[in-house]
Amino acid sequence: MPPAKKKVFEMNPLEIEIAIASLHSTGDYQVLRRLNLARDARLGRKGPEHAKLALCLDTETTGLNHRQDKVIELGIVAFEFDPDTGEIYRITDRYSGFEDPGFAIPPEVREITGISDDMVAGQAFDDAFINALADRCDLVIAHNAAFDRKFVESRFPAFMNLPWACTVCQIDWSAERLSSRTLEFLLFKTGSLTINAHRALDDAEGVLGLLLECLPVSGAPIFPELLKRAHEVTSRIFAVSAPFEKKDVLKERGYRWNDGSQGGSKAWWRDVPAHEEPEELAYLAREIYPRGNTSSVQIMRCDAYARFSVRE
Repeated sequence: MPPAKKKVFEMNPLEIEIAIASLHSTGDYQVLRRLNLARDARLGRKGPEHAKLALCLDTETTGLNHRQDKVIELGIVAFEFDPDTGEIYRITDRYSGFEDPGFAIPPEVREITGISDDMVAGQAFDDAFINALADRCDLVIAHNAAFDRKFVESRFPAFMNLPWACTVCQIDWSAERLSSRTLEFLLFKTGSLTINAHRALDDAEGVLGLLLECLPVSGAPIFPELLKRAHEVTSRIFAVSAPFEKKDVLKERGYRWNDGSQGGSKAWWRDVPAHEEPEELAYLAREIYPRGNTSSVQIMRCDAYARFSVRE
């Protein structure tokens, strides 16, 4: 006789919630939920007449250099929001697509993303649909907009005329006592959520999922905070060639290490409001660099909506 099939124990939604609550009540467990925007009750309302349209966007690319590398996957989630309050109403459109870069995808990119040459072969983005979204859009949001923006604007010039916001640099995550700014970590800490990271649509949905949550320390809703900060000018200061023995001093000041894998100089860096830039340079001259020589320091300014430019 064939072996008996194991009985699958199925739970209804109420039983699942009771089980999760029971685990949480012990204080020994934290249950992660897979992000599912289709089941999110906060996203089922039509916005008012004055509602605006925003796009959460993510790219997967063949490399880090937008001048020679290509976008191979693009994910977009469009949603309505109130520009005055930051209230999010509903998702209006989604887009997910591949594009053949015309050359083999590097092995390290295949390993990180799971995207193969066969998946992109002969594929092309839907330019008409994407440009139509850009025409209706009031704001583009990305997690590390300094990276995605360069690639998207190179491929779709219509995005050059749009304002952008960045959930990495335009939220003060340090003040919320968060040690990492990766999207997966922030979703875990703000909403006990998980996603299939490093795929474009999943990451784009993850950005919207993050915007729906609140900051873990201050309790402030994240999207209104982003809208407020998006209008500020920020200076990202790279303490290039800082003496090694000063690393602990820099960490205490709030500097973080950039290993160069995501672009930029290999150096300790920190974001400050643009008006505090002279004060920060004076600190580096006084406490970090021998004889106050800060000539190796690099500064990238993030204007309203995350357009970065290197200081001349």
